[in-house]
Amino acid sequence: MLSKLFKALSRSRSTIADAFKSLAGKRITPESLESLEEQLLGADLGFETVESIMDVVEHHSKSNFIEKVGDHLVSLLSESFNPVPFQVPTILMVVGVNGSGKTTTAAKLAQVYKKIGQTVTLIAADTYRAAAVDQLKIWGNRVGCHLVCNDKTSEPTSILFDGLVSAKSNNSNVIIVDTAGRLHTYSNLMEELAKMYRVVENRFPEFDIKSLIIMDANLGQNSVIQAKEFGKHVKLDGAILTKLDGTARGGIVFPLFQELKIPVQFIGVGEDLGDLEFFDPQNYVDGLLGLNQLEGHLEHLPKLP
Repeated sequence: MLSKLFKALSRSRSTIADAFKSLAGKRITPESLESLEEQLLGADLGFETVESIMDVVEHHSKSNFIEKVGDHLVSLLSESFNPVPFQVPTILMVVGVNGSGKTTTAAKLAQVYKKIGQTVTLIAADTYRAAAVDQLKIWGNRVGCHLVCNDKTSEPTSILFDGLVSAKSNNSNVIIVDTAGRLHTYSNLMEELAKMYRVVENRFPEFDIKSLIIMDANLGQNSVIQAKEFGKHVKLDGAILTKLDGTARGGIVFPLFQELKIPVQFIGVGEDLGDLEFFDPQNYVDGLLGLNQLEGHLEHLPKLP
């Protein structure tokens, strides 16, 4: 049975696997290698990653180079992520641009941490999108966790403050904050986000705070640009990749880690509460390359001179 991650990567796999299949039955030439390079770049693996892949292909052309490529790609990614109970109360700030899936992902995170025995509080701090609060209320009820919101104020820092006071009285281990979507080019909104972090640091030092940026895989290289700009205002501890099933740009995890050292922690693979998979580099690379599908096509690949 195919995993949800494997299915979600189908469009990305089609682009990347087809790039290697295109070498089958042909004499490998500088032109065919250039075509391969262009196809890989189209999957948003990033220039440095693609150049290193080409080097692996050329140096292992007389063996089954696809396995070498797979091993190489795994080596470029962060280690597997497996959520464990936090030792001290921890705030997870869910940040990102509009439409990336922050609210739904916040609820999925609540489900993940509740399942490993944590007491979870959700804070609805997105005051710019009215539907976000209503949406989080529905998700919060499904998860069965404490939810803090305030329809009477548009000040997210105030809601955060009240939420953390409530979380303390509730003895919550994990506090997940759904923040408003904001473009990195809006300096006032980025400063508002930075203010929320200062409130935590100055008024609630007993909490650890971690930031997770939610990234729409459809945006490809633009996601890396956004993450870089967000990182100028807040420290990003990890990323959650969403909407993989609608894009051929699943290679974006490579430049994200190679250029910014931001590890992917979770992968969104559907709309249900349980559709948040822990990131595993081997599973991800297998899903991108579809090795079992490629084997038959690569047995008779021509050799480079």
